[in-house]
Order: sequence, then structure tokens, then C-alpha cells
Amino acid sequence: MSFVSDDLDATSWKEIEPFMNNLRDRELNCSTCLETFISDRSDLSEIISEARAKLYINMTCHTDDEKIQKSWMDFVENVSPKLSEYSDILNRRIIEHESVSKLPKQYEILVKGLKTNIEIFREENIPLQTKATKLVTEYNEICGAQMVEYEGEQKTFAQMAIYLENTDREIREKAWKTVAERRFQDNERISEIYDELIKIRHKIAKNAGFEGYQQYMFAAMHRFDYTIDDCLEFHDSIEAVCQPLRLKNDEERREKLGLDKLRPWDMSVDVMGRPPLQPFKDVQEMVDGCSRIFHSMSEELGKYFDQLDANDCLDLDSRKGKAPGGYQYYLQKSRMPFIFMNAAGTQRNVETMIHEAGHAFHSFYSGHLELIHERDSPIEFAEVASMSMELLTHPHWEEFYEEKDADRARRNHLEDIIAFMPWMATIDAFQHWIYANPEHTREERAAKWLELGDRFGPEVDMNGFDEIHKVSWQRQGHLFGVPFYYVEYGIAQLGALQMWQYHRQNTEDALSRYKAGLSLGYTRGLTELFEASGLSLSFSESHVSDLIGEIESALEIIPS
Repeated sequence: MSFVSDDLDATSWKEIEPFMNNLRDRELNCSTCLETFISDRSDLSEIISEARAKLYINMTCHTDDEKIQKSWMDFVENVSPKLSEYSDILNRRIIEHESVSKLPKQYEILVKGLKTNIEIFREENIPLQTKATKLVTEYNEICGAQMVEYEGEQKTFAQMAIYLENTDREIREKAWKTVAERRFQDNERISEIYDELIKIRHKIAKNAGFEGYQQYMFAAMHRFDYTIDDCLEFHDSIEAVCQPLRLKNDEERREKLGLDKLRPWDMSVDVMGRPPLQPFKDVQEMVDGCSRIFHSMSEELGKYFDQLDANDCLDLDSRKGKAPGGYQYYLQKSRMPFIFMNAAGTQRNVETMIHEAGHAFHSFYSGHLELIHERDSPIEFAEVASMSMELLTHPHWEEFYEEKDADRARRNHLEDIIAFMPWMATIDAFQHWIYANPEHTREERAAKWLELGDRFGPEVDMNGFDEIHKVSWQRQGHLFGVPFYYVEYGIAQLGALQMWQYHRQNTEDALSRYKAGLSLGYTRGLTELFEASGLSLSFSESHVSDLIGEIESALEIIPS
């Protein structure tokens, strides 16, 4: 019999507690008992994880629904703290058991992670983490409520993106200013939220015996395969390799647009004066097009993708009261991925859909693994799944376009990767500075942001928008909700570019490598997962240069 019934209401601590107490008090007399304990804990964790996932999904889909928000906050305030408390107790039951060293190799990653979790756990941090989650929820509510009046209609920021691609510069300028000024209206409260988060997070780190939140998060995120110094080397490599190319592209943009200076509303328009790409008119058209793409790549991928639509696991349209951004959330008990995004008819929406589908494929491929911790994976490799898929689908973008527009979309995507890497370095370097200097003032924060902009930013004239520019970091939700989760995108991009190299040589081989790594879930460490797909994990300038060189060679043969 299963340890826990599938119909357990895991949104209620009263329902969860008896099972937690069973695990806490159970006699463990042998290694087999310990393995059963781990299995039963995994079964319970699946149900709790799925309950939390559904509450979170509802919260982000309906930020303006008080009942839904209350349900989420009830879980945050009344269930999560207890889970943290019991998690430490159960972790110690495993690690301190005399048979832990006799467990099979399949538990190696689990044991390593649990030891780290025990080392950093402090009971006094539980209320601090709850307070931080509440502040992040408020940030999401603020962002979800941000709408603008434009052309007589209420529009979300996602819906405004299309105007920044308009060939009429006055329209672009008006749209950019409309969004920037509306976002700026909330900047004071958002800065207050961030101030509070920094203080809370620094205290959490100090309570756990760390010098600062950087060191704490590297442990909490189980970054066993690279260090803070590796990240700093990565920033330097990006500055040396990507930034010159990015500035060269910016200069070509300025010349082709016939401008003295690029302004922030000139960065998305087509330099040839062509109208914006329009890959789809409604969400279902986007879903159908992606389905055809995945079926043309392999029947397996196509069938996986179709399951999402068939099982109501997609919320894709942009609307009032919906949190910004996009994500894939795996429902651990159902073994089904859920995809959330804000589609408004742009090529970037197609790329986001494909990106999140890549995460979903990862979930499907690792879904056969028995224990919940095995189906997880390091974020750096999880993003390889999604970012690789963006590149591997390139030959199939004619599902949305005629060939010349598909070429245009492919070229834009590759150029965007070159531009993204410095942006990633900006966000990561900003976070490192923020938490290495937790007593900084807002003025110092703004100065650091502008300094990083000079180091990694585009060649754009922000004259007249100084105050808006100083707080433009506020639009990056990762800084609030998932601190230090951003360098993963850069690491994964390097992995994805290697996968793309294989794909350009042999498509079947690349898909086989893709599946081989993803099917391992988290049964191997990060470096081993890269190696399982034939990828190298490196931050060196030469490694970055080789992979960015692949983009340059591709751009040479794609028509403008």
C-alpha cells in the first residue's frame, strides 16, 4: 500500500502533520528501513509539491483575486514554515542514520544535498523566509496590476511590446514612454520591498554562519560544481567576447536606421524598415504551430507537447491581473508540466513557448524516475533543456513564416543571444555586489547599476530618463523572487550552443544527446549531466569565444 493517499489535502497542515509525525517517529533499524523511509517521504513530498504548485499557479494567473491570493498566503504562512521545520528533522534522520553510508549509489546526490541543507538550516530563519515570500508576493501583485491606457484600450506591458517593433519612430517612442512612466509610478514601493528583502536575506545568511548572502545561496542552491570566482571569470569572458560584438551590432543598427544616437525605443524595430514579425494572431494558433514543429522534429516530442494542451496545462494569454513573465512548473504527483506565459503575438512569444516546452520535455524525460529528488535537476542543466530547444527548432520556423521571414527570425534570435549574455552578466554582477554590500544606500545601488550598464550595456542614449534608468533593474523579477537565479541562463546558453553545434552536423545525434542527458534527472551532478550529453562546463574566455564564433559563422550564411 502507498504510504499516503492521493486525495490528501496537502494545503492543510492538519492533514499533513500525521504523516510527518509518522516519519519523524518511525523506527529505522536497517538500511532497507532507511530506503523505505526515503521512498515514503518522496511520496508525501510529491503530493505537497503539487498542492503548492497549484496554489502558486493560481496566484500568478490571478493576482487580483483576493480569495486565491489568500489561499496562497495561508500556505506560505501556515504550511511552509512547518514544512521547513520538519524537513530539517527528516534530513537529520537520514544523514545521522548508521546505514547512510551503505545506501546504493543512486542516493549519492540526495545525501550530498541533505548534508548541505542541514548545515545551513536555522529555525530562526523560518519566519524570515516567510516574510520574504510575502514581500515577493506583493511585488508580483504590483507588477500584475500594471496596465496602461493606449489607443483607447487597457493593455498589459506584454501587449505593448509589439509597438516597440513599429517602423514609425513616434509610435515606438510613445509606447516606450507610456510603459516606462507607468512602471516608474511604482518604483518607490518596489525599492522599499527590495530594501527589506536585502536586509532579511543578509540576516538569514548571518544566522546560518555565512559571511553574506552570496555564500549562503551558493550552498542553498547546491552549486557544487562552480564558485563565486568562476562567475566573476564568466563575467570577464562575456565582457571580452560578447560585449564588443554587441556594441558592433548596435553601431550597425544606428547606421542602418540613419540615427545620430540610438534611443531605448529603437532597439526592437527591424533595421531594414520591415513591419514587425507576426507569427500568430491568437494563442491557439501559436500552440498549433509549435505542435507541428515538435512533431516534425520527432513524434515523441510532438506527443509530449500535445499532452499539455489536452490536459489543460497551458495558460498563455496576456491579461489584466496576471503576473508577468513565463515559467514551467512540474506537477510532481500528476507527472505533468504546466506552462505559464504572456503571449501577445510576437516572435519572442514563440521563442518563450518553445523555451518552456523544452523544460516540459525535460520533465517528461525524467518522469520515469521513482523518487522526487531524482526528477529534479540542477537549474543550470534544466535551462540547457529549454535554451537548446530554442536553437534546435530553427530549421522549422517556417511553420510560422515564409522563408525570408523565418530567416529574419533566426537572425534576430542569434543576435539576441549575443546581446543577452552581457545582460545576464549585468544581473548576476549586480546581485553579487548587492549582497556583498548589504548596507549600501539607494544612491550607491543606482551608481552601481549605471556602472554595470557602462560595462555591459547597449550603446543607447538615455538622456531625459535618468531617474527611470536608475531603477530599471526593477523589471527583472528574478532579483526579487529567485535571488541569484540568473547566471544559470548564461551557463546553460553555453551548453545549448554546444548542443546546437551537434545539431548543425547531425540532427538525430543531437536529439539523442539531448534525451540522454535529460533522462538522467538529478541522478548525476552538474558536470556529469553536461558530459552525458557530450557538453563541456567551462567559463573561460576561449570556451565562450568558440561558441559565440559558432553564432558568427551562422549569421554569415543567414540572409539579412
